[in-house]
Amino acid sequence: MFFQQVVNGLTIGSMYALVAIGYTMVFGVLKLVNFSHGSVFMVGAYLTLELSLALGGNFFLAAALSLVLAGVLGVVIDRAALQRLRVKKADRITALISTLGVGTILDNAVMIGFGSETKAFPNVLQLGRFTVGGAVVSWVQVIILLLALVLMAIMSAIVYRTRMGCAMRATSQNADAARLMGISVNRVIAFTFFIGSLLASVAGTMYGMYYEAIDPMMGSVISMKTFACVVLGGVGVLPGAMLGGLLIGVAEAVGASYISSGYRDAIAFAILILVLVLRPQGILGKKAADKL
Repeated sequence: MFFQQVVNGLTIGSMYALVAIGYTMVFGVLKLVNFSHGSVFMVGAYLTLELSLALGGNFFLAAALSLVLAGVLGVVIDRAALQRLRVKKADRITALISTLGVGTILDNAVMIGFGSETKAFPNVLQLGRFTVGGAVVSWVQVIILLLALVLMAIMSAIVYRTRMGCAMRATSQNADAARLMGISVNRVIAFTFFIGSLLASVAGTMYGMYYEAIDPMMGSVISMKTFACVVLGGVGVLPGAMLGGLLIGVAEAVGASYISSGYRDAIAFAILILVLVLRPQGILGKKAADKL
């Protein structure tokens, strides 16, 4: 029973981790918590579903297109809601409120366009199940976890081993100095939003496949939960986002099983409060950590 819940928790935690990585990348560059990120997660799932229907059931092509479109949406969000605030040197709370507004607009736009009811989502990977240690594990769960780990490795390679990653870290340290060194800061920020939103779309599509259902408000809860994951792992630390996602996923699954399923959402927020009180920098964070 316990091992089964750990497996289930690792699955949902993998999806949390992908969204949390996007949060972390944006925070690392802009020092901004992007609360519209959960809505992009939701939009990515809807894009995959609607494109799949429009393309005659070609799910994988639809999923690929949704990743690109979600990435473009992330860039549009930055250009429309945040870039002008940066030019005006508005304070961070203003930018944070702006992202909350964008998230609300996206949630309501999807409700107006596709309805507020829950929609069935196709699980095209009917690959069966197997038993290990008394737990029943589906191959979809294995694929979700492996995909999250692979994407985490790719993101780490981009950030630490590419010219763009070097530019991202330079922008994170001092945007004005990076600009003087010839780095296009706006281009770096656009790339960061594109990649972060793409990851959110991947997570949204996996979420739909795993639960076989999506709804317009699923991004709101995910947004707050993944913020808790970021804080738990360490704000601005990529491996911390992955670790935080997995830990909160497991804590939710185990807590819902042994306490009550009604406390599933409360568990993530209880962990957030405890971390803020006991270790504000998170598990892998440091008080003067280099972000990204």
